[in-house]
Amino acid sequence: MPADESSAASGTDRSRAGAAISRALTPPLLAGPLPAGPAHFAGLALRSRPATGSRRPPAPRGGRGAGTPPRPGRRAGVRQTYERARRAWDRPLTAYYLILGAGLLITVLGLVMVYSASMIKALELSRPSTYFFRKQFIAAVIGAGLMMLASRMPLKLHRALAYPLLAGTVFLMVLVQVPGIGMSVNGNQNWIYLGGPFQLQPSEFGKLALILWGADLLARKQDKRLLAQWKHMLVPLVPVAFMLLGLIMLGGDMGTAIILTAILFGLLWLAGAPTRLFAGVLGFAVLIGFLLIKTSPNRMSRLSCIGASEPGPGDSCWQAVHGIYALASGGWFGSGLGASVEKWGQLPEPHTDFIFAITGEELGLAGTLSVLALFAALGYAGIRVAGRTEDPFVRYAAGGVTTWITAQAVINIGAVLGLLPIAGVPLPLFSYGGSALLPTMFAVGLMIAFAREDPAARAALAMRRPGVRWKTMRRRVMKRPSGER
Repeated sequence: MPADESSAASGTDRSRAGAAISRALTPPLLAGPLPAGPAHFAGLALRSRPATGSRRPPAPRGGRGAGTPPRPGRRAGVRQTYERARRAWDRPLTAYYLILGAGLLITVLGLVMVYSASMIKALELSRPSTYFFRKQFIAAVIGAGLMMLASRMPLKLHRALAYPLLAGTVFLMVLVQVPGIGMSVNGNQNWIYLGGPFQLQPSEFGKLALILWGADLLARKQDKRLLAQWKHMLVPLVPVAFMLLGLIMLGGDMGTAIILTAILFGLLWLAGAPTRLFAGVLGFAVLIGFLLIKTSPNRMSRLSCIGASEPGPGDSCWQAVHGIYALASGGWFGSGLGASVEKWGQLPEPHTDFIFAITGEELGLAGTLSVLALFAALGYAGIRVAGRTEDPFVRYAAGGVTTWITAQAVINIGAVLGLLPIAGVPLPLFSYGGSALLPTMFAVGLMIAFAREDPAARAALAMRRPGVRWKTMRRRVMKRPSGER
């Protein structure tokens, strides 16, 4: 074949091949002849790329990129927060920090409120405005020392202290009834004059003595498996408790007697007293209490002031009503620290039995709820310590202290709110009174010692020591691979 004919044939073949390729790559709707050439094939490849692959998904709303992981739902966030809080709440040192923090915060806030609530009362007595605050501050400093001492004492020493403390308390409570030694305050013969401005109320130490002695007694009987017999459960615990109650009632202090009775019932409940036995002791105590209230006009008048909204005839419900007035005038956030109106002679005992009412007036609902939250945290920590221990003495003592503080707080706050009769008991760690503050702070230190005795808490505290932490970090650094090959 000639050269010109062969070149023409090859050109025809190339044009036919380009047309076939263009028809194959062109979409059906845009089918048609396309010019052949390298530029055409490059443009064709770029245009045909989306057609051969999958379409790009639309970007999600809110401006987030396609590679960004989706946000977790609200339920997942709440669940994660709950799990974190639960893990933090279940840590070994939770009870330790709750007892220490709540006890110190209640005491410090109580000092502030004692100063605010007692200024006018001190001026009425021709004393400096800081008179009651200074006495309470001295008692708080001594109580802090007792709390630290109790938190560091071993359990064997606490158990050995129970019998001397009980004997000394009974001796002092007998001295209260001796003329010339005992003093009467607000109609109750329950005080011993120590000289100067200082007085002592031995019945406050009777609560701590009954708890330590009763816990040691029940723990020894449990070790000997004697608590299954009702006579070993009741004797000599109940007779000794009734002896303390009798000495307290000789002075006319029924409020402290109620707290002591609550402690006794708490110990019996923790010891596993049968329902019939527990109901029998409770019924006998209620009968004695009813007779004591019925035979006293003063106690009957206090009982009739529950829920009162008017002072009543002869202003018999004056204190209860003005406590409600103080709480009602506080509002959400109170009138301000030191700006109470009821403490200017309207509300009796503003710095002792009714300091919670002044707190509500000056700090409002927020302040009172904060105090309630602190007592709730302290009570929960005590229950946690009593429930997680394997030592019977720790269980009974922790349960007794928790019953003491919780019951006394409920009775005091209930009386201020008008839900319970006025029993004349202070708010633990909060109200004015060194005789009540010292044994209570020692009891808080006792709870701290119990929380430290937990094996997991002891290991966690050991890891927080500087030497242990340095050694642990050093071991981790030595075991860490260097990364060299």
